[in-house]
Amino acid sequence: MTGDDETIRVYGSEAARYAAFSEGQEAIPALSDFIARLPRGGQALDLGCGPGWAAARMAAEGLNVTATDATPEMVELAARHPGVAARCATFDDLGGTDLYDGIWAHFCLLHAPRADLPRHICALARALKPGGWFHIGMKTGTGAARDRIGRLYTYVTAAELDDLLRAAGFCPHQTERGEDPGLDGTVAPWITVLARG
Repeated sequence: MTGDDETIRVYGSEAARYAAFSEGQEAIPALSDFIARLPRGGQALDLGCGPGWAAARMAAEGLNVTATDATPEMVELAARHPGVAARCATFDDLGGTDLYDGIWAHFCLLHAPRADLPRHICALARALKPGGWFHIGMKTGTGAARDRIGRLYTYVTAAELDDLLRAAGFCPHQTERGEDPGLDGTVAPWITVLARG
C-alpha cells in the first residue's frame, strides 16, 4: 500500500478474520488460469498478498514466489506457507526491471490513491518480463471512500482501468466482472483483468 496508515492498521487488527474470510480463494479459476500461463519454475510476485493464499498456491504449483504486503501481520501469515518468500513492502517499494514472469495484484491496488495508480502500474509493467502476465482486481465505481471498517478504497470504471493498463504498455487479454460481499459485509461490484506485458 502507499502508506494509508488507517488501512494498514485495520488489516493488522483483522488479519486472522481476513485469513478465515479468504479460505478457499486459492481455488478460484482466475488464479488457476494465471498459474497455467507461467513457465514452471518461473518468477511470480504476489503484490499485496494478504495472508498469502495465492502465493501458497503458486508455490505449490512450482513457481518461485515473492509475496509483499504493507501489513506486518499479513506478511507473518504469508511467510508460514512453504515456498513463499514474504516481506513487508508498500507499493512504493517496488522496483527493478524484467524480474517476474507473472504479477498477481488481486484487489490490493484499490487501496492506493487514484493519483498514484499510473505510477504504480507503470512500475509493475517494468518489473514484468517481456510477454509476462499481469492480473489486477479492482472494485468498480467512481471516487474514493472508506468502508465500514475504515479501509480506504479507490474505485475505477472498466474504461478507466483499461486506459491505465494500456498507458503502462499492457495489452488487456480477458476481463471478468462480478459482485461479492467484502470483509465489512458490503456487497460491491468488481472487475479483474488479465493483461500481457
